[in-house]
Amino acid sequence: MAALTERLSARLQAGADNHILRFALGTTCLKCGDGPAAIVHLERAVALDPDYSAAWAQLGRARLQAGLTEEACTAWQSGIGAAERRGDIQSARQMQVFLKRASKPVGTVDHA
Repeated sequence: MAALTERLSARLQAGADNHILRFALGTTCLKCGDGPAAIVHLERAVALDPDYSAAWAQLGRARLQAGLTEEACTAWQSGIGAAERRGDIQSARQMQVFLKRASKPVGTVDHA
């Protein structure tokens, strides 16, 4: 995973900055446990393409992993809107589930 991160970072440093590259870097950083770097890259991805619902979903996950629950929910809400604008019903539903789970008070049980 570190080798992939290095290759992607090299492309970024060479000037290939776009939403797909930032999404790939953010996702890779998230998988490696580097939440702060993931957040930076994923925030840039959604800034470059506000309708990129997959980046919004991953940004929410990265923020949640960093303990930023409210910010994660905000990302998912934005992602749901982006997914709905693009007709990506599955992504919208997935983020609705993430949002519902993150919004539950600690200690509650989901019977769904």
